[in-house]
Amino acid sequence: MALWIFRKDGCLGPKVYSEVPDGGWGWIVAVAFFLVEVFTYGVIKSFGIFLKDLMCEFNESNSRVSWIVSICVFVMAFTAPLSTVLSNRFGFQPVVILGGLLISIGTISTAFTSHITQIYITIGIVAGLGYCLTFLPTVTILSQYFSKRRSLVTAMASTGESFAIFAFAPAFTALKANIGWRHTMVVLGLLQGIIVVCGLLLRPLVIKPKTNTESFTQPLKSRKQEVINSLPESELRGSLSSGDSGVQSLEMLEQSSPVGAQQKEEEHLQIPQTQPDKEAEPGRGKLLDLTVLKEGSFVCYAAFGLFATLGFFAPQLYVVELSVSLGTERDKAAYMLSIMAVAEIFGRLSIGWVLNWGRIRKIFILLGCVTLMCVVLVFFTVVDGFWGLAVCCVLYGFLLGNIASTHIPMLAEDDVVGIKRMPLAVGVYVCIQSFAGLAGPPLGGVLVDITQNYSSAFYSCAVGMGLGALFLGLVHPVKTGCLCTKKCLSPCQDIPAVEHVSEDKVMPEEFLEVDILPNPQGQS
Repeated sequence: MALWIFRKDGCLGPKVYSEVPDGGWGWIVAVAFFLVEVFTYGVIKSFGIFLKDLMCEFNESNSRVSWIVSICVFVMAFTAPLSTVLSNRFGFQPVVILGGLLISIGTISTAFTSHITQIYITIGIVAGLGYCLTFLPTVTILSQYFSKRRSLVTAMASTGESFAIFAFAPAFTALKANIGWRHTMVVLGLLQGIIVVCGLLLRPLVIKPKTNTESFTQPLKSRKQEVINSLPESELRGSLSSGDSGVQSLEMLEQSSPVGAQQKEEEHLQIPQTQPDKEAEPGRGKLLDLTVLKEGSFVCYAAFGLFATLGFFAPQLYVVELSVSLGTERDKAAYMLSIMAVAEIFGRLSIGWVLNWGRIRKIFILLGCVTLMCVVLVFFTVVDGFWGLAVCCVLYGFLLGNIASTHIPMLAEDDVVGIKRMPLAVGVYVCIQSFAGLAGPPLGGVLVDITQNYSSAFYSCAVGMGLGALFLGLVHPVKTGCLCTKKCLSPCQDIPAVEHVSEDKVMPEEFLEVDILPNPQGQS
């Protein structure tokens, strides 16, 4: 029964289309991706509401509790190639189903832990591996179902994590106040079982183009009449008065007609398109393309991702406790995450319009967002009161939506590696990012333990984001060679100079040979 469901004739078997549907079952996949976002990134970014409970329950410091999120994010990002291998081997559905089971088991088992190191395993490793096996396959198959609407649908579906933060922060705060954090973990783990249902809905897409047999069996007379009708009357008279038998004259007519010329031109244009595919075949089996590390622009961009990631997760982890330390009631402080989530939704949707405007380089727009993010993180440490923090949360959430939805697609721009090398470079980029996700929250926790002030965690985020902005600003100059000194340029210019001299020696002889040829038309 179970095997029949996933077969071609089963209710959850492959969907066959003649072309990319740009909709159809893709809308169901989009809803599934929305729910996956809710119960993966939405839960990770909302985990800060359990921070104080875990510290009191296990009598641990901020830094040790922060390692839970760090290990989870690290495992999720570092094992991304594993998700790709399993998806290519077994398909998207079983991989996402397995990931959903791991997430649910890891979260529920957290309720029965007796030491903080056990949560490192349940949430950090087990659930983190489950997050890896669910997110990447879902977003991959979603991109296959859409072509023209791909960017819009992906942006809308990715808002699931923002809606989750908006709903989870006050809901689970009220729930754990009534039933405790352990029972709340059980409820959360049962809800995350929805991911298993989402995995069932990820039906593979099969494209079978329609074969138009009529075009291959078209009678010769109708084809000849089509070519004849496209010819001028003068050429038509000459061809009909000739004594050719038909096949040869038809071929000549096709060559001289606009229709035949267009077909010849299309055949000529298709030849160079097949060459890059053959050249790219050796690299298709690669999971990581380490040759991108030789490019200075990618190294600078990877350094940007490494340092900027320090400011991606720590603020959500500490903003509630920062609000409480400044005198805000804990129930109201939980709404800070909700404010961030709503602003992030608008940030994700608005950045697409700005990038499509096309007046400014996309990498400069991203640089502006990262610089403003650094300033906002500093503002967290100087404002006071509920409304001051609320304004900072609005600005932070909006800018986070801008950066989070553009920093990976930015690899496809020519300023970094380009669209051809992006699928191979993204694995290296995500792996480098994972180390910052591992170190970011504990670094903030150590500073909080030393200074006894939650504002110090935001200082570390601001420093990391500032360093990220510095390296991001170097990407375009390094790519264009503006940072090369004269000493560096002179050896590089020696080789083109030699080639230029050799060309100068050869070209006059070629031109001389052409010029002395007799011209029957008398034209130069």
